[in-house]
Amino acid sequence: MKKIFNILPKEAKWRKTALFFIAVIIGLGLFMAKESKVISYLSDDPQACVNCHVMTPVYNSWMHSSHREWAKCNDCHVPHDNVFNKYYFKAKDGLYHASVFTARAEPDVIEMKEASQKVVQDNCIRCHVQQVTQTKYDGFLEGHKESRTTRKCWSCHKQVPHGNIHGLMTIKFNVAPLPTDQEEVVIPSWLADKVKK
Repeated sequence: MKKIFNILPKEAKWRKTALFFIAVIIGLGLFMAKESKVISYLSDDPQACVNCHVMTPVYNSWMHSSHREWAKCNDCHVPHDNVFNKYYFKAKDGLYHASVFTARAEPDVIEMKEASQKVVQDNCIRCHVQQVTQTKYDGFLEGHKESRTTRKCWSCHKQVPHGNIHGLMTIKFNVAPLPTDQEEVVIPSWLADKVKK
């Protein structure tokens, strides 16, 4: 009987220590989820992409493109064949991006990997299927009609939708966009004084 009572206090200490570390891990996980705005990535809101400052030039170039009125980031960069594939791809791509950005290993110019290229190409064709399939003439490009689905759309349409500025250092004074759902406008005091004069 004495042996059983001698074991219980040590077991209770082990449980308290394990419970403490589990609580710390859960707390850190919840803190990181809040700070990284992880819930926003479940939406189709383009501002979720700007949670990482590295995406600011890409977001700003999209904001000034013809696609802004018709397509959001997920319309081009996520598969649309089914909802499971969409969120699987978002999670896989997002975890890769998060690990690169956390390690501060992001390149100056972000380029699509092979899987992303396939998704974007499929989405270009999905949205522009009439222009791709109902071409009646070659136009000014020789062989365009025959190779319109085999070459990448951006091999010719490089400026769509992100323009010709692709690097982090290529836009002077590149500022992350302010959320458009704010009702209150913040004006610095020096600017308010100038406006009053």
